[in-house]
Amino acid sequence: MRRPRGEPGPRAPRPTEGATCAGPGESCRGGACGEGCGRAAGAGVSGSGHGLLASLGRGSPSPNSMLRVLLSAQTSPARLSGLLLIPPVQPCCLGPSKWGDRPVGGGPSAGPVQGLQRLLEQAKSPGELLRWLGQNPSKVRAHHYSVALRRLGQLLGSRPRPPPVEQVTLQDLSQLIIRNCPSFDIHTIHVCLHLAVLLGFPSDGPLVCALEQERRLRLPPKPPPPLQPLLRGGQGLEAALSCPRFLRYPRQHLISSLAEARPEELTPHVMVLLAQHLARHRLREPQLLEAIAHFLVVQETQLSSKVVQKLVLPFGRLNYLPLEQQFMPCLERILAREAGVAPLATVNILMSLCQLRCLPFRALHFVFSPGFINYISGTPHALIVRRYLSLLDTAVELELPGYRGPRLPRRQQVPIFPQPLITDRARCKYSHKDIVAEGLRQLLGEEKYRQDLTVPPGYCTDFLLCASSSGAVLPVRTQDPFLPYPPRSCPQGQAASSATTRDPAQRVVLVLRERWHFCRDGRVLLGSRALRERHLGLMGYQLLPLPFEELESQRGLPQLKSYLRQKLQALGLRWGPEGG
Repeated sequence: MRRPRGEPGPRAPRPTEGATCAGPGESCRGGACGEGCGRAAGAGVSGSGHGLLASLGRGSPSPNSMLRVLLSAQTSPARLSGLLLIPPVQPCCLGPSKWGDRPVGGGPSAGPVQGLQRLLEQAKSPGELLRWLGQNPSKVRAHHYSVALRRLGQLLGSRPRPPPVEQVTLQDLSQLIIRNCPSFDIHTIHVCLHLAVLLGFPSDGPLVCALEQERRLRLPPKPPPPLQPLLRGGQGLEAALSCPRFLRYPRQHLISSLAEARPEELTPHVMVLLAQHLARHRLREPQLLEAIAHFLVVQETQLSSKVVQKLVLPFGRLNYLPLEQQFMPCLERILAREAGVAPLATVNILMSLCQLRCLPFRALHFVFSPGFINYISGTPHALIVRRYLSLLDTAVELELPGYRGPRLPRRQQVPIFPQPLITDRARCKYSHKDIVAEGLRQLLGEEKYRQDLTVPPGYCTDFLLCASSSGAVLPVRTQDPFLPYPPRSCPQGQAASSATTRDPAQRVVLVLRERWHFCRDGRVLLGSRALRERHLGLMGYQLLPLPFEELESQRGLPQLKSYLRQKLQALGLRWGPEGG
């Protein structure tokens, strides 16, 4: 007759009460379980599930039978979990074992493996740890040894009385791990090695040495070291410049040794790589630059203007005029020969020479001619060429009093640099511009300075102030912040060697000199920065440089305001109390 659902059945006797079961086939604490834990555990539930639980040692029960056991059991969740070979909380496995991951309760060996892990985690002494590992060799997996070491650390650190530890027990545990560590995976080896060191096992002892040896055996093989190029001739130079470690911070002594290679051994491709490397990383190395200049002179007849534009790039960018006497005559001959073949390359060469203040008149006659201007107007790079021609025209206006040739028509002129340069925009988070702007706002007031204002003929300024002839700082909105261009003291075609204006108001430009505005490891401004400051000064703007060393030495906004006050007062500027 079926018993009503939920009604408890008669309680079976418990001959093994007080014993702790370790799962099918394992040794049981107390020695009371002689026939295996499956049948002994089955005595603790109702008679309806007795036959099912007696077969746990033979295989997994069906879902319906398992459900009836769960509904009719009258034991605690912990005992019921142990009965069904599932721990109350899923144990933490420290990594996949050699035999693969087994699902919890999903196979015949899942229960014994995790049952042994529970026994190790609940061990009361180091001797008990060793006993569970030694008595169950068929159920021990790799991660059990790391569990045993972790439990050993917990026992040794227990309060108030840690259990006594015999040296023989530790030696036996070490030998057990040493004997089985060849089957460990790399994660288990790392965990055991870390725990062994924390537990105080000597670094030169057999346990740590064995684990360390197994760790090294499992490391991926190191790739063979690349062949070191011979630093002689063109192939050595090309290999060195192509090496990743030279991309940003090359060793100065090695770079200098590369300059000793004879130019006739080098190819144009190798020298272009060297020139681009120096320009990109702002390396003002005189030996290398002189080697490039000498190569240019020696190979003049073999080089096209497209190659020459790359070779002369570092000279303008690094603001370096070589000592090679034939450098400028050679470039003038190349420009005369190649100007009509590659217009963009021609203008690029002139841009580099403009930064060096070495513009050849003959080449200027050609690029300002109507035929050249009409030709480049229909090309894809017309805008960039017009921008470069506008800069060349500004240089002619301000720096070449003796030039009497054609000029760029006003309708063809465009702003030169209407916004901050790319390098400044890319490094804006490292710039001091924001904190300087806040210092000026608190010191002067928002109405008395302008930030990132582009002045004719197209130079973007960092900060611009207007001041009266007596030095009083004026609100910018009440003044015309721009000085006339061309300067009124210089008619069209004449240089403003000593620029003066009829406007009595002063225009003060605060110029930030950040770390990347200079050549690396030096105090020489990059060519584009020096050109901008030079032209702004020739147009009549009063420049106030703010070097990065001085800005970096200011600790906090109060010190920065004091620094800016001293700088402005040194120019004779004054302002009222309403500014801060």
